[in-house]
This record gives sequence, C-alpha cells and structure tokens, in this order.
Amino acid sequence: MSDVQVSPQEVFDRMPEALIPEKAGATKAMIQFDLSGDQGGKWWVKIHDGKAESGKGDAPEAAQLTLLADAADYVKISLGQLDGTAAFMQGKLKIKGDMGLAIKFASLFRRPTS
Repeated sequence: MSDVQVSPQEVFDRMPEALIPEKAGATKAMIQFDLSGDQGGKWWVKIHDGKAESGKGDAPEAAQLTLLADAADYVKISLGQLDGTAAFMQGKLKIKGDMGLAIKFASLFRRPTS
C-alpha cells in the first residue's frame, strides 16, 4: 500500500475527468460532500449530460445527495482502499438524501491509477 497522501481537493479536481460518460448516461445529479477532520471542507459534484463538474464550498443548487465522512476516509473510499458500503455500515460514511444515487455514484467514476 502506498503512503502517497492524496488530498480531498485532488480527489475532487480529478472527478470530472474520471467520470465514465457511458455509465453516467442521462444521470442528472448534484452531490454535496461535507468532510470533517484534517483537510476537511465542503465540495460538490454536478453530473449532467454525460459530464461532471466539481467545486469547493456549498453546492450552487439544491443537492439530491449529501455524503458526510472524515476527509481521510473519503480519500480512501475514492482510491478504492476502503469499500464505500463497508464504510457506510461502520458509520464512517453517512448519507443524506437519495440512497439509490449514492449506490450508483461509485460506479460512475474510474478509480485513479497512481
């Protein structure tokens, strides 16, 4: 396992290029991320027209889904080092809003390769 530290900001910066357009299809969604702990903060991802946009701060429009987690845990989830479902079951990932979208969300993005 690598010790390379990836910041939450890097994860969100890479999301637009990691989206798999064929999987996204007609999905239209605004997702808010509220990350706590070291390097925590708020970010958002908007999926529309087979594309994704991301930004820092509060979502510019109403979010259908809000994900809450410790920043370090979320980075591990996004890198595939921590299973999202397991994190949810352990209380490390909290979901407010559209549970179906939360389940689908993980499959819409390619995992980053180091």
